[in-house]
Amino acid sequence: MKLKTVGIKNIALPVSIQKKTGNRLETVASISLYVKMPRHYRETCVSTFIRVLNKYQDEINVRIFSQLLDEVKTELEAESAHMEMTFPFFLEKQAPVTRTTSLMEYKCRFTAAVADKKDFILGIWAPITTLCPCSKEISQYGAHNQRGEVNLNVRFKKSIWIEDIIALAEAGASSQVFALLKRPDEKFVTEQAYNNPMFVEDVVRKVAEMARANPNISWFSVGMESFESIHKHSAYAYLESAPAP
Repeated sequence: MKLKTVGIKNIALPVSIQKKTGNRLETVASISLYVKMPRHYRETCVSTFIRVLNKYQDEINVRIFSQLLDEVKTELEAESAHMEMTFPFFLEKQAPVTRTTSLMEYKCRFTAAVADKKDFILGIWAPITTLCPCSKEISQYGAHNQRGEVNLNVRFKKSIWIEDIIALAEAGASSQVFALLKRPDEKFVTEQAYNNPMFVEDVVRKVAEMARANPNISWFSVGMESFESIHKHSAYAYLESAPAP
């Protein structure tokens, strides 16, 4: 029986990611690499995957992904090649009042494919805070708020920084999330959220509006999960742009 797809899944490799500051982030990525084979599965597939990944692990970027997949596709005489790389991305982030600095972790993913044409998607998951507009409206004092997570995926025309996509996602929140806050910072964050109530639908629409207004973004999808503080379930919303012409 002919196999449609073969590959390797969730191999952990150290990688070096270029940051907007000019520095590089040394991190560990979980990588999956697949090809669509026009012929019978060959035992050399796995060794080819590992060898090519090891060759490029120190210079992972948008251009390298295309080159890497082209090499795998050619060597294995495959119809197409597909790769996903998920990794933690760390940013130094200052608290809003005291400017106390701490490291924030964000989950990021590169998804690339080479077939008749080439494709690349940058995805991030950004933790945020939302405050419920309904709770604020009906309560005499206070309102329930919760931590949520925005997943933003983009295709783009020119190079784009992970940091800018994270900032775009965070800008749709009632307030941002920080790794370290002192009391003046906590006061600022909670009051900011109270003055900026958002449903999950509001966050998704706001992030979508900003993504649509960015001339460098040719396609996007944005979803948000709210880990509700007074419900057992999560709330969720999703929106995707039309394909680029």
